[in-house]
Parts: sequence; C-alpha cells; structure tokens
Amino acid sequence: METLSRRGLNRATLERQLLLRRADLPALTVVERLVGLQAQDPDPPYVGLWSRIDAFGIDDLTRLLYRREVVRATLFRGTQHLVAAEDYLWLRPLLQPMLDRWQKGGFGRFTAGLDLGELAAAARAVLGEDTLTRPELGRALAGRWPGRDPVALARSAQGLLPVVHPPPDGTWGRRGTTPFALAEHWLGRPLATEPSVRELVVRYLAAFGPATVRDVQAWSGMTRLGEVVESLRPRLRVFGNEDGRELFDLPEAPRPDPGVPAPVRFLAALDNVVLAHADRTRVVSDDRRGHVIVEAAVTVDGFVHGLWNIERDRRANTATLVVKLFEPLPGRDEAAVTEEGASLLRFAAPDAEGHDIRFRPVGDPS
Repeated sequence: METLSRRGLNRATLERQLLLRRADLPALTVVERLVGLQAQDPDPPYVGLWSRIDAFGIDDLTRLLYRREVVRATLFRGTQHLVAAEDYLWLRPLLQPMLDRWQKGGFGRFTAGLDLGELAAAARAVLGEDTLTRPELGRALAGRWPGRDPVALARSAQGLLPVVHPPPDGTWGRRGTTPFALAEHWLGRPLATEPSVRELVVRYLAAFGPATVRDVQAWSGMTRLGEVVESLRPRLRVFGNEDGRELFDLPEAPRPDPGVPAPVRFLAALDNVVLAHADRTRVVSDDRRGHVIVEAAVTVDGFVHGLWNIERDRRANTATLVVKLFEPLPGRDEAAVTEEGASLLRFAAPDAEGHDIRFRPVGDPS
C-alpha cells in the first residue's frame, strides 16, 4: 500500500479545492465541486469563491442566491452552508438523523416533554408558503407552547424541518434577523425520498480526498460511515498515511507531486479546507488548529502560516488588512502575502479611499 506524505495530502487537497491556481469556472460549478461553502456569516463564502475563481465578483454569488440556484441552510455539522439547490434536495434529507442529534444536543433541554413531530408540524403550518423571520416563527410557536423559549423553538424547527434562509440573508454585507422558508416552497420541488449516502462519500472524496472514514464523518457530522466506505472499497484506491491509517480516494482524482508550488491564499473564515478532516494537519498544524476556528487563515506554501482580518476606519474611509503571523516570513513570502493581500483589499473593500497592510505576530494585542 502506497504511503502518502503530509505534503502530498496537502497538495492533493489544495488541487481539488482550487487553491493551487484560480479556476476559470462559473461560481455555481465551484459551489457544486466543493459540496458547499461554510456560511456562518454572510461574507466568508464570497471570500472563499474569490480565493478560488479567476475574476470572481460579488454579484456572481448574489445572483445565484436570488435565482434560487444556491441556498443557505443548516447542513453539515449543524452549521450554516451555501450549497447548490440541486444538492440541497438530496443532502438535507440525508443529513436529517444528524440534525435530529443537533437539535437534541443544542436545544433538547428547552423542548423536553414536547412531541418533536408535533413541533415540526406546527412550524410547517406556521410557515406555509410564507417567509418569516426567526423571531416571528419563535413567537408563533411560543403562542402554542406558552412558557417555552421562542428562540429554542425556532432553532429546533431549523433542525427538524427542511428550511432555507432566502436572500437578502446570506448576501455580502448583510446583517439582520434570519428569514425562514420551507425548502420545497422556495425551490418549487420536493426533496429526495431515497438520498444516497454513497454519493455523499464519493462527492466528499472528490472535494477533500484522499481521506479516512473519520475524516468523512468529521466533515459531514454523520456517524457509522465505515460500512458505507467499505462497500465502496472495490471502486476506490487505498493508500496509507504517515501514521499507518487507511486513506480512501477516487482512482481518477488528482494527486499532484508534493513539490508543486502552492501560492499564498487568504482563506475565508471557517473555510472547509481547514475544517473538513478529523486530522487537519494536511493544512494546519495542531498547535495552530484552535486559532482558525476564531479567525480566518492565511496559507503560505499550502499550510496555515497566519491569520487575517480587515479593519475599517469609517471616518477616514480606509481599510487595513491585518496579517498576524505565527512566525516571521522570508522576504519573498512576505512580498507574496502583500501582493495577494492587496488583491483581497481591492475585492473586499473597493469603496475605501485608502488601503494598508500591517503585519503583526499572533498574540500581539496592538
């Protein structure tokens, strides 16, 4: 069994994630290829696509949301994602058991003693063919169950029912209450009745492989996928990692030479490329892993080397990109970070009259 090095896994993953070179592809195609984008906040999916698509513009994604070709909803790991509408139709029912656990773990104490089927039916009736905000839905449900927490009731419905969050929710710069709509009404189509978990595994490997069973489970939030992967074994190539664990992959998937250069990339906050594996060391070392849950990451030579955020001075109408480094960069790498950072500022803060880039060590409060 061939062993793949950590650097080899890094390059394979970056190639599939379109992070070795920007692609000349439509935004919808990239959303499908990545099996969705983490979207806890509105702006990160835009940055995620900018880092992967040549000449990507904000309107390229916003149009897809308004055309109902992409939807925002609670999916993998019980977190918000943007996915292609066609994928949502089979992903959402497939993930229902995981979302049932998510509801129980997050809001079970607030719904103790309630019939969850009755709660879901009541939420469905309240929503009907309308779009309501989360507070509106919560108040309506609390009218049915006085004394219960309206927020917990609405959030529970978010896990129990296939709901999406229509635009302007999820669009660039959007802030405000979250709207809810039943997916079948928003999309005008029913959800799949027999979704395929094997298809889920294959799509994951195409986007994030080679990977272990634990990796697939960490990304999806699902459990007991060992038997599913085992049923696919005849169709897959099997490798070993440096720790001796089995890695599964699609035979035709790209696995570039570990020496292929990897350009500097400013990743979106909570980008799935740093979250989609149980063993994340192919992209971020264990001592830096906790940081990328809080702040967006910068990769140098394919690995997380720093963090970034943009600070706006509204009075002066300036935007400053703050790059916090775990360790100093050689001059050529600092120049590459500066060049890519300038491009990020032009994308994310085009209205600012002045742009600046500042480097700091991680942990520097200044």
